[in-house]
Amino acid sequence: MPITLFNSIASWLLKKRYHQIELFLKYPEEVQDEVLHQLLSFAEDTEIGRKYDFESIASYETFAERVPIVSYEEVEPMIERSRKGEQNIFWPTTIKWFAKSSGTTNAKSKFIPVSSEALEDCHYKSSKDLLCLYLNNNENSQLFTGKSLRLGGSKELYQDNGTVFGDLSAILIDNMPFWAELSSTPSNKVSLMSEWETKLQAIIRESVQENVTSLAGVPSWMLVLLNNVLEQTGKENLFTVWENLEVYFHGGVSFSPYKDQYSRLLPRKNFNYYEIYNASEGFFAIQDRNNADDLLLMLDYGIFYEFIPMETYGTSDQITLPLWNVKVDRNYAVIITTNAGLWRYKIGDTVRFTSTNPYRIKITGRTKHHINVFGEELIIENAEEALKTICIKTGSEIKDYTVAPIFMEGKEKGAHEWIIEFRKPPEELAYFTEILDNALKSLNSDYEAKRYNNITLKLPKVHIARENLFYDWLKSKDKLGGQHKIPRLSNKRDYIEELLQMNN
Repeated sequence: MPITLFNSIASWLLKKRYHQIELFLKYPEEVQDEVLHQLLSFAEDTEIGRKYDFESIASYETFAERVPIVSYEEVEPMIERSRKGEQNIFWPTTIKWFAKSSGTTNAKSKFIPVSSEALEDCHYKSSKDLLCLYLNNNENSQLFTGKSLRLGGSKELYQDNGTVFGDLSAILIDNMPFWAELSSTPSNKVSLMSEWETKLQAIIRESVQENVTSLAGVPSWMLVLLNNVLEQTGKENLFTVWENLEVYFHGGVSFSPYKDQYSRLLPRKNFNYYEIYNASEGFFAIQDRNNADDLLLMLDYGIFYEFIPMETYGTSDQITLPLWNVKVDRNYAVIITTNAGLWRYKIGDTVRFTSTNPYRIKITGRTKHHINVFGEELIIENAEEALKTICIKTGSEIKDYTVAPIFMEGKEKGAHEWIIEFRKPPEELAYFTEILDNALKSLNSDYEAKRYNNITLKLPKVHIARENLFYDWLKSKDKLGGQHKIPRLSNKRDYIEELLQMNN
Protein backbone atom coordinates (compact mmCIF):
# COMPACT_ATOMS: atom_id res chain seq x y z
CA MET A 1 0.00 0.00 0.00
CA PRO A 2 1.43 3.44 -0.93
CA ILE A 3 2.47 5.51 2.09
CA THR A 4 0.19 8.43 1.20
CA LEU A 5 -2.84 6.10 0.94
CA PHE A 6 -1.96 4.44 4.26
CA ASN A 7 -1.66 7.88 5.86
CA SER A 8 -5.11 8.86 4.53
CA ILE A 9 -6.82 5.63 5.66
CA ALA A 10 -5.21 5.66 9.11
CA SER A 11 -6.16 9.31 9.59
CA TRP A 12 -9.77 8.63 8.55
CA LEU A 13 -10.15 5.65 10.93
CA LEU A 14 -8.75 7.57 13.89
CA LYS A 15 -10.91 10.61 13.26
CA LYS A 16 -14.03 8.43 13.45
CA ARG A 17 -13.26 7.80 17.13
CA TYR A 18 -13.61 11.52 17.83
CA HIS A 19 -17.40 11.18 17.71
CA GLN A 20 -17.21 8.76 20.67
CA ILE A 21 -14.99 11.19 22.54
CA GLU A 22 -17.61 13.87 21.94
CA LEU A 23 -20.09 11.64 23.79
CA PHE A 24 -18.24 11.77 27.11
CA LEU A 25 -17.47 15.44 26.56
CA LYS A 26 -21.22 16.06 26.37
CA TYR A 27 -22.33 13.59 29.06
CA PRO A 28 -19.34 13.16 31.45
CA GLU A 29 -21.30 12.34 34.61
CA GLU A 30 -23.49 9.78 32.86
CA VAL A 31 -20.47 8.11 31.23
CA GLN A 32 -18.58 7.87 34.54
CA ASP A 33 -21.66 6.54 36.36
CA GLU A 34 -22.07 3.91 33.65
CA VAL A 35 -18.38 2.92 33.96
CA LEU A 36 -18.79 2.38 37.72
CA HIS A 37 -21.86 0.17 37.35
CA GLN A 38 -20.29 -1.85 34.55
CA LEU A 39 -17.23 -2.53 36.73
CA LEU A 40 -19.37 -3.53 39.71
CA SER A 41 -21.58 -5.80 37.59
CA PHE A 42 -18.63 -7.46 35.86
CA ALA A 43 -16.82 -8.21 39.14
CA GLU A 44 -19.78 -9.08 41.39
CA ASP A 45 -18.86 -12.80 41.54
CA THR A 46 -15.20 -12.22 42.42
CA GLU A 47 -13.92 -12.64 45.96
CA ILE A 48 -13.93 -8.89 46.55
CA GLY A 49 -17.29 -8.53 44.81
CA ARG A 50 -18.89 -11.00 47.19
CA LYS A 51 -17.16 -9.45 50.21
CA TYR A 52 -18.69 -6.03 49.55
CA ASP A 53 -21.86 -7.35 47.86
CA PHE A 54 -21.30 -5.51 44.58
CA GLU A 55 -24.56 -6.95 43.27
CA SER A 56 -26.63 -4.80 45.65
CA ILE A 57 -24.74 -1.53 45.05
CA ALA A 58 -27.08 0.73 43.10
CA SER A 59 -25.49 4.16 43.63
CA TYR A 60 -22.15 5.89 43.95
CA GLU A 61 -23.00 6.83 47.54
CA THR A 62 -23.42 3.16 48.52
CA PHE A 63 -20.19 2.26 46.72
CA ALA A 64 -18.30 4.99 48.59
CA GLU A 65 -19.76 3.96 51.97
CA ARG A 66 -19.15 0.23 51.54
CA VAL A 67 -15.82 -0.13 49.71
CA PRO A 68 -12.74 1.25 51.52
CA ILE A 69 -10.04 3.42 49.94
CA VAL A 70 -6.79 1.43 49.81
CA SER A 71 -3.07 1.83 49.22
CA TYR A 72 -0.86 -0.67 47.41
CA GLU A 73 0.37 -2.09 50.72
CA GLU A 74 -3.20 -2.93 51.70
CA VAL A 75 -3.97 -4.85 48.49
CA GLU A 76 -0.54 -6.43 48.09
CA PRO A 77 -1.56 -9.76 49.74
CA MET A 78 -4.35 -10.21 47.16
CA ILE A 79 -2.00 -9.24 44.33
CA GLU A 80 0.60 -11.74 45.52
CA ARG A 81 -2.02 -14.49 45.53
CA SER A 82 -2.95 -13.51 41.98
CA ARG A 83 0.71 -13.51 40.91
CA LYS A 84 0.94 -17.10 42.09
CA GLY A 85 -1.86 -18.08 39.73
CA GLU A 86 -4.98 -17.75 41.89
CA GLN A 87 -7.82 -16.18 39.90
CA ASN A 88 -11.16 -14.43 40.43
CA ILE A 89 -9.90 -12.56 43.49
CA PHE A 90 -10.43 -8.95 42.44
CA TRP A 91 -11.20 -9.35 38.71
CA PRO A 92 -13.16 -12.10 36.92
CA THR A 93 -10.98 -12.64 33.84
CA THR A 94 -7.53 -14.20 34.06
CA ILE A 95 -4.81 -11.82 35.20
CA LYS A 96 -1.68 -12.95 33.39
CA TRP A 97 0.43 -9.77 33.39
CA PHE A 98 1.74 -7.57 36.20
CA ALA A 99 3.44 -4.25 35.56
CA LYS A 100 6.46 -3.86 37.81
CA SER A 101 6.10 -0.27 38.87
CA SER A 102 9.06 1.98 38.13
CA GLY A 103 7.33 5.12 39.31
CA THR A 104 9.24 5.00 42.57
CA THR A 105 12.91 4.88 43.51
CA ASN A 106 12.16 2.74 46.55
CA ALA A 107 13.81 -0.68 46.63
CA LYS A 108 10.45 -2.36 47.18
CA SER A 109 8.70 -3.01 43.86
CA LYS A 110 5.01 -2.81 43.14
CA PHE A 111 3.31 -5.31 40.83
CA ILE A 112 0.23 -3.75 39.26
CA PRO A 113 -2.30 -6.17 37.71
CA VAL A 114 -2.92 -5.69 33.98
CA SER A 115 -6.02 -7.44 32.64
CA SER A 116 -6.79 -8.06 28.98
CA GLU A 117 -9.62 -5.48 29.37
CA ALA A 118 -7.13 -2.89 30.66
CA LEU A 119 -4.80 -3.61 27.75
CA GLU A 120 -7.46 -3.24 25.07
CA ASP A 121 -9.94 -0.74 26.54
CA CYS A 122 -7.46 1.52 28.30
CA HIS A 123 -3.80 1.33 27.22
CA TYR A 124 -4.23 0.54 23.51
CA LYS A 125 -7.40 2.61 23.19
CA SER A 126 -5.56 5.61 24.64
CA SER A 127 -2.75 5.26 22.12
CA LYS A 128 -5.30 5.49 19.31
CA ASP A 129 -7.05 8.41 21.03
CA LEU A 130 -3.78 10.31 21.38
CA LEU A 131 -3.35 10.11 17.61
CA CYS A 132 -7.04 10.83 17.06
CA LEU A 133 -6.94 14.06 19.08
CA TYR A 134 -3.70 15.13 17.45
CA LEU A 135 -5.04 14.52 13.95
CA ASN A 136 -8.29 16.28 14.78
CA ASN A 137 -6.25 19.41 15.54
CA ASN A 138 -3.76 18.99 12.69
CA GLU A 139 -5.65 18.00 9.56
CA ASN A 140 -2.62 18.31 7.29
CA SER A 141 -0.51 15.98 9.41
CA GLN A 142 1.70 13.49 7.59
CA LEU A 143 2.28 11.45 10.74
CA PHE A 144 1.76 8.06 9.10
CA THR A 145 4.11 8.69 6.20
CA GLY A 146 6.93 7.85 8.62
CA LYS A 147 7.61 6.14 11.94
CA SER A 148 7.32 6.99 15.61
CA LEU A 149 10.55 6.90 17.60
CA ARG A 150 9.44 5.41 20.90
CA LEU A 151 11.61 5.38 24.01
CA GLY A 152 10.29 3.22 26.81
CA GLY A 153 11.88 1.79 29.90
CA SER A 154 11.25 -1.69 28.64
CA LYS A 155 13.14 -4.61 30.02
CA GLU A 156 12.58 -8.26 29.39
CA LEU A 157 9.52 -9.99 30.80
CA TYR A 158 9.89 -12.57 33.56
CA GLN A 159 7.67 -15.60 34.09
CA ASP A 160 6.81 -16.56 37.63
CA ASN A 161 4.22 -19.15 38.74
CA GLY A 162 2.46 -18.99 35.38
CA THR A 163 2.16 -15.19 35.37
CA VAL A 164 4.39 -12.61 33.71
CA PHE A 165 5.86 -9.39 35.10
CA GLY A 166 7.98 -6.55 33.76
CA ASP A 167 7.80 -2.87 32.86
CA LEU A 168 4.42 -1.82 31.49
CA SER A 169 6.07 -0.78 28.24
CA ALA A 170 7.45 -4.31 27.84
CA ILE A 171 3.99 -5.79 28.41
CA LEU A 172 2.49 -3.41 25.85
CA ILE A 173 5.18 -4.21 23.27
CA ASP A 174 4.81 -7.96 23.89
CA ASN A 175 1.06 -7.78 23.17
CA MET A 176 1.19 -5.17 20.41
CA PRO A 177 -0.37 -6.05 17.05
CA PHE A 178 2.15 -6.67 14.26
CA TRP A 179 1.15 -3.56 12.29
CA ALA A 180 2.02 -1.32 15.25
CA GLU A 181 5.67 -2.39 15.09
CA LEU A 182 5.75 -1.55 11.39
CA SER A 183 4.99 2.09 12.24
CA SER A 184 7.51 2.32 15.11
CA THR A 185 11.25 2.44 15.63
CA PRO A 186 13.33 0.92 17.13
CA SER A 187 12.37 -2.73 16.63
CA ASN A 188 10.77 -4.68 19.45
CA LYS A 189 14.04 -6.54 19.92
CA VAL A 190 15.91 -3.31 20.64
CA SER A 191 13.05 -1.83 22.68
CA LEU A 192 13.17 -4.81 25.02
CA MET A 193 16.93 -4.67 25.62
CA SER A 194 17.63 -4.48 29.35
CA GLU A 195 21.00 -2.67 29.47
CA TRP A 196 20.33 1.04 28.94
CA GLU A 197 23.66 2.21 27.52
CA THR A 198 23.85 -0.62 24.98
CA LYS A 199 20.21 -0.07 24.12
CA LEU A 200 20.82 3.67 23.56
CA GLN A 201 23.39 2.97 20.87
CA ALA A 202 21.17 0.35 19.23
CA ILE A 203 18.26 2.80 19.10
CA ILE A 204 20.44 5.40 17.40
CA ARG A 205 21.75 2.91 14.83
CA GLU A 206 18.24 1.86 13.85
CA SER A 207 16.38 5.16 14.07
CA VAL A 208 18.72 7.50 12.16
CA GLN A 209 18.05 5.41 9.05
CA GLU A 210 14.27 5.87 9.34
CA ASN A 211 11.86 8.62 8.32
CA VAL A 212 10.86 9.58 11.87
CA THR A 213 7.76 11.80 12.05
CA SER A 214 7.07 11.66 15.80
CA LEU A 215 8.81 11.11 19.12
CA ALA A 216 7.34 9.42 22.21
CA GLY A 217 8.90 9.09 25.65
CA VAL A 218 9.83 10.65 29.00
CA PRO A 219 11.46 14.11 28.46
CA SER A 220 14.57 13.54 30.59
CA TRP A 221 15.59 10.29 28.91
CA MET A 222 14.48 11.39 25.43
CA LEU A 223 16.78 14.40 25.80
CA VAL A 224 19.71 12.08 26.50
CA LEU A 225 18.88 10.09 23.36
CA LEU A 226 18.42 13.12 21.11
CA ASN A 227 21.63 14.81 22.24
CA ASN A 228 23.46 11.56 21.49
CA VAL A 229 21.85 11.45 18.04
CA LEU A 230 23.19 14.94 17.22
CA GLU A 231 26.60 14.15 18.67
CA GLN A 232 26.98 10.98 16.63
CA THR A 233 25.57 12.34 13.39
CA GLY A 234 27.31 15.70 13.65
CA LYS A 235 24.07 17.44 12.69
CA GLU A 236 23.06 20.91 13.87
CA ASN A 237 19.48 20.08 14.87
CA LEU A 238 17.05 17.19 14.67
CA PHE A 239 15.32 18.38 11.51
CA THR A 240 18.56 17.77 9.61
CA VAL A 241 18.34 14.17 10.82
CA TRP A 242 14.58 13.70 10.39
CA GLU A 243 13.19 16.47 8.18
CA ASN A 244 9.55 15.35 8.54
CA LEU A 245 9.49 15.32 12.34
CA GLU A 246 6.29 17.08 13.46
CA VAL A 247 5.33 16.16 17.07
CA TYR A 248 6.71 14.95 20.40
CA PHE A 249 4.33 12.99 22.65
CA HIS A 250 5.68 13.18 26.19
CA GLY A 251 4.72 12.30 29.76
CA GLY A 252 6.05 10.94 33.02
CA VAL A 253 7.66 14.12 34.34
CA SER A 254 7.00 17.83 34.02
CA PHE A 255 8.09 19.23 30.67
CA SER A 256 8.74 22.77 31.96
CA PRO A 257 12.44 22.34 32.90
CA TYR A 258 13.20 20.86 29.47
CA LYS A 259 11.16 23.03 27.08
CA ASP A 260 13.93 25.50 26.19
CA GLN A 261 16.40 22.68 25.54
CA TYR A 262 13.94 20.96 23.20
CA SER A 263 13.29 24.25 21.40
CA ARG A 264 16.98 24.41 20.46
CA LEU A 265 17.01 20.81 19.27
CA LEU A 266 13.75 21.33 17.37
CA PRO A 267 13.88 24.94 16.09
CA ARG A 268 10.57 25.12 14.22
CA LYS A 269 7.75 27.30 15.52
CA ASN A 270 5.10 24.94 14.17
CA PHE A 271 6.55 21.85 15.87
CA ASN A 272 3.97 20.32 18.24
CA TYR A 273 4.30 19.03 21.78
CA TYR A 274 1.53 16.80 23.17
CA GLU A 275 1.48 15.68 26.81
CA ILE A 276 -0.03 12.47 28.16
CA TYR A 277 -0.76 11.20 31.67
CA ASN A 278 -0.36 7.48 32.08
CA ALA A 279 0.92 5.03 34.67
CA SER A 280 1.13 1.30 35.31
CA GLU A 281 -2.38 1.52 36.79
CA GLY A 282 -3.91 3.01 33.66
CA PHE A 283 -3.98 5.78 31.08
CA PHE A 284 -5.79 8.83 32.38
CA ALA A 285 -5.51 12.01 30.32
CA ILE A 286 -4.37 13.44 26.98
CA GLN A 287 -3.64 16.94 25.77
CA ASP A 288 -6.50 17.64 23.39
CA ARG A 289 -5.50 21.04 21.97
CA ASN A 290 -2.40 22.41 20.26
CA ASN A 291 -0.21 24.49 22.58
CA ALA A 292 -2.35 23.73 25.66
CA ASP A 293 -0.86 23.22 29.10
CA ASP A 294 -3.67 21.06 30.49
CA LEU A 295 -4.99 17.59 29.68
CA LEU A 296 -8.42 16.17 28.89
CA LEU A 297 -9.45 13.51 31.44
CA MET A 298 -10.49 10.45 29.43
CA LEU A 299 -13.70 9.08 30.92
CA ASP A 300 -14.49 5.91 28.95
CA TYR A 301 -11.40 3.74 29.52
CA GLY A 302 -12.94 1.50 32.18
CA ILE A 303 -11.64 3.72 34.99
CA PHE A 304 -13.90 5.39 37.57
CA TYR A 305 -12.40 8.47 39.21
CA GLU A 306 -12.69 9.93 42.69
CA PHE A 307 -10.79 12.81 44.27
CA ILE A 308 -9.68 13.79 47.78
CA PRO A 309 -9.07 17.50 48.43
CA MET A 310 -5.45 17.71 49.57
CA GLU A 311 -6.32 19.96 52.51
CA THR A 312 -8.20 16.99 54.00
CA TYR A 313 -5.96 14.16 52.68
CA GLY A 314 -4.82 11.81 55.44
CA THR A 315 -6.71 13.70 58.16
CA SER A 316 -9.77 12.76 60.22
CA ASP A 317 -11.72 15.22 58.07
CA GLN A 318 -10.80 13.50 54.79
CA ILE A 319 -13.58 13.61 52.21
CA THR A 320 -13.85 11.89 48.83
CA LEU A 321 -15.62 13.37 45.83
CA PRO A 322 -16.87 11.89 42.56
CA LEU A 323 -15.88 13.70 39.37
CA TRP A 324 -19.09 15.72 39.20
CA ASN A 325 -18.37 17.42 42.56
CA VAL A 326 -14.83 18.69 41.92
CA LYS A 327 -13.98 22.38 41.58
CA VAL A 328 -11.35 24.16 39.55
CA ASP A 329 -8.08 25.41 41.07
CA ARG A 330 -8.04 22.99 44.01
CA ASN A 331 -5.40 20.33 44.56
CA TYR A 332 -6.77 16.75 44.68
CA ALA A 333 -5.35 13.30 45.34
CA VAL A 334 -6.56 10.84 42.67
CA ILE A 335 -8.45 7.64 43.57
CA ILE A 336 -9.20 5.10 40.83
CA THR A 337 -11.34 2.00 40.32
CA THR A 338 -10.20 0.12 37.23
CA ASN A 339 -10.92 -2.66 34.75
CA ALA A 340 -7.91 -4.54 36.13
CA GLY A 341 -9.44 -4.96 39.60
CA LEU A 342 -8.07 -2.01 41.55
CA TRP A 343 -10.94 -0.79 43.76
CA ARG A 344 -10.77 2.74 45.20
CA TYR A 345 -7.00 2.68 44.86
CA LYS A 346 -4.73 5.59 45.82
CA ILE A 347 -2.30 6.04 42.91
CA GLY A 348 -0.34 8.70 44.79
CA ASP A 349 -0.75 11.49 42.20
CA THR A 350 -2.24 14.93 42.69
CA VAL A 351 -4.04 17.00 40.06
CA ARG A 352 -5.71 20.38 39.72
CA PHE A 353 -8.74 20.94 37.49
CA THR A 354 -8.45 23.82 35.06
CA SER A 355 -11.95 23.22 33.68
CA THR A 356 -15.03 21.16 34.46
CA ASN A 357 -16.66 21.62 31.05
CA PRO A 358 -14.94 19.58 29.77
CA TYR A 359 -12.91 18.07 32.61
CA ARG A 360 -9.32 19.13 32.08
CA ILE A 361 -6.49 18.76 34.57
CA LYS A 362 -2.90 19.62 35.33
CA ILE A 363 -0.68 17.14 37.14
CA THR A 364 0.59 18.88 40.28
CA GLY A 365 2.73 16.19 41.89
CA ARG A 366 2.61 13.25 44.26
CA THR A 367 0.89 12.84 47.60
CA LYS A 368 4.23 11.70 49.02
CA HIS A 369 6.55 13.74 46.80
CA HIS A 370 6.04 17.11 48.38
CA ILE A 371 7.62 18.91 51.31
CA ASN A 372 5.42 19.66 54.26
CA VAL A 373 7.79 19.33 57.20
CA PHE A 374 7.18 22.88 58.41
CA GLY A 375 3.61 23.42 57.17
CA GLU A 376 4.85 24.92 53.90
CA GLU A 377 3.04 22.38 51.62
CA LEU A 378 5.48 22.83 48.75
CA ILE A 379 4.39 20.78 45.74
CA ILE A 380 6.22 19.94 42.52
CA GLU A 381 4.12 22.40 40.55
CA ASN A 382 5.51 25.24 42.73
CA ALA A 383 9.09 24.04 42.31
CA GLU A 384 8.81 23.60 38.53
CA GLU A 385 7.22 27.03 38.01
CA ALA A 386 9.84 28.72 40.21
CA LEU A 387 12.71 27.06 38.35
CA LYS A 388 11.23 27.99 34.99
CA THR A 389 11.03 31.64 36.06
CA ILE A 390 14.53 31.91 37.47
CA CYS A 391 16.19 30.07 34.59
CA ILE A 392 14.86 32.82 32.33
CA LYS A 393 16.15 35.51 34.71
CA THR A 394 19.60 33.99 35.15
CA GLY A 395 20.11 32.46 31.70
CA SER A 396 20.71 29.07 33.30
CA GLU A 397 19.47 25.62 32.26
CA ILE A 398 18.57 22.80 34.60
CA LYS A 399 19.09 19.13 33.84
CA ASP A 400 17.89 17.50 37.08
CA TYR A 401 17.25 18.37 40.70
CA THR A 402 15.99 17.13 44.05
CA VAL A 403 14.91 18.91 47.23
CA ALA A 404 14.74 17.79 50.87
CA PRO A 405 14.26 19.47 54.25
CA ILE A 406 16.99 20.50 56.66
CA PHE A 407 15.36 19.68 59.98
CA MET A 408 15.37 22.04 62.96
CA GLU A 409 17.93 21.33 65.65
CA GLY A 410 17.62 23.15 68.95
CA LYS A 411 17.37 26.85 68.16
CA GLU A 412 18.52 26.30 64.58
CA LYS A 413 15.79 27.01 62.04
CA GLY A 414 14.88 24.62 59.24
CA ALA A 415 15.43 25.10 55.50
CA HIS A 416 15.09 23.43 52.13
CA GLU A 417 18.21 21.90 50.62
CA TRP A 418 18.49 21.64 46.84
CA ILE A 419 20.91 19.72 44.62
CA ILE A 420 20.68 20.97 41.05
CA GLU A 421 22.55 19.62 38.04
CA PHE A 422 22.84 22.40 35.50
CA ARG A 423 23.31 22.09 31.78
CA LYS A 424 24.23 25.78 31.95
CA PRO A 425 24.94 27.04 35.50
CA PRO A 426 24.10 30.55 36.74
CA GLU A 427 26.91 33.09 37.02
CA GLU A 428 26.18 33.71 40.71
CA LEU A 429 24.77 30.92 42.86
CA ALA A 430 23.86 33.35 45.66
CA TYR A 431 21.70 35.41 43.30
CA PHE A 432 20.11 32.24 41.90
CA THR A 433 19.27 31.11 45.45
CA GLU A 434 17.77 34.48 46.35
CA ILE A 435 15.43 34.64 43.39
CA LEU A 436 14.51 30.96 43.80
CA ASP A 437 13.39 31.81 47.32
CA ASN A 438 11.44 34.84 46.10
CA ALA A 439 9.78 32.86 43.31
CA LEU A 440 8.62 30.20 45.77
CA LYS A 441 7.24 32.90 48.07
CA SER A 442 5.23 34.37 45.21
CA LEU A 443 3.82 30.95 44.27
CA ASN A 444 3.08 29.48 47.70
CA SER A 445 1.60 31.54 50.55
CA ASP A 446 2.34 28.83 53.12
CA TYR A 447 6.01 28.85 52.14
CA GLU A 448 6.00 32.65 52.24
CA ALA A 449 4.52 32.62 55.76
CA LYS A 450 7.15 30.19 57.04
CA ARG A 451 9.91 32.27 55.45
CA TYR A 452 8.64 35.58 56.89
CA ASN A 453 11.46 37.02 59.01
CA ASN A 454 12.99 33.52 58.95
CA ILE A 455 10.31 32.55 61.46
CA THR A 456 10.50 28.83 60.61
CA LEU A 457 12.51 28.48 57.42
CA LYS A 458 15.84 30.00 56.50
CA LEU A 459 17.01 30.81 52.99
CA PRO A 460 17.27 27.65 50.84
CA LYS A 461 20.64 25.94 50.59
CA VAL A 462 21.57 25.14 46.97
CA HIS A 463 24.34 22.78 45.81
CA ILE A 464 25.56 22.55 42.24
CA ALA A 465 25.75 18.88 41.28
CA ARG A 466 28.72 17.55 39.37
CA GLU A 467 28.09 16.43 35.81
CA ASN A 468 26.05 13.19 35.55
CA LEU A 469 25.48 12.97 39.31
CA PHE A 470 21.84 11.92 38.96
CA TYR A 471 22.63 9.59 36.06
CA ASP A 472 25.32 7.86 38.15
CA TRP A 473 22.97 7.65 41.13
CA LEU A 474 20.26 5.97 39.04
CA LYS A 475 22.87 3.67 37.50
CA SER A 476 24.04 2.59 40.96
CA LYS A 477 20.46 1.51 41.66
CA ASP A 478 20.01 -0.24 38.28
CA LYS A 479 17.38 2.33 37.34
CA LEU A 480 18.66 3.68 34.04
CA GLY A 481 16.08 3.91 31.27
CA GLY A 482 13.01 5.64 29.99
CA GLN A 483 10.54 5.12 32.85
CA HIS A 484 12.73 5.89 35.86
CA LYS A 485 12.52 9.29 37.47
CA ILE A 486 14.53 11.43 39.84
CA PRO A 487 12.60 11.97 43.12
CA ARG A 488 12.00 15.72 43.05
CA LEU A 489 10.63 16.57 46.50
CA SER A 490 10.82 14.51 49.66
CA ASN A 491 9.97 14.90 53.34
CA LYS A 492 12.97 12.72 54.20
CA ARG A 493 16.69 13.07 53.58
CA ASP A 494 17.41 9.54 52.31
CA TYR A 495 17.87 10.52 48.65
CA ILE A 496 19.70 13.77 49.24
CA GLU A 497 22.20 12.26 51.69
CA GLU A 498 23.19 9.63 49.12
CA LEU A 499 23.50 12.27 46.39
CA LEU A 500 25.53 14.64 48.58
CA GLN A 501 27.93 11.82 49.36
CA MET A 502 28.33 10.98 45.67
CA ASN A 503 28.75 14.69 44.85
CA ASN A 504 31.90 15.04 46.95
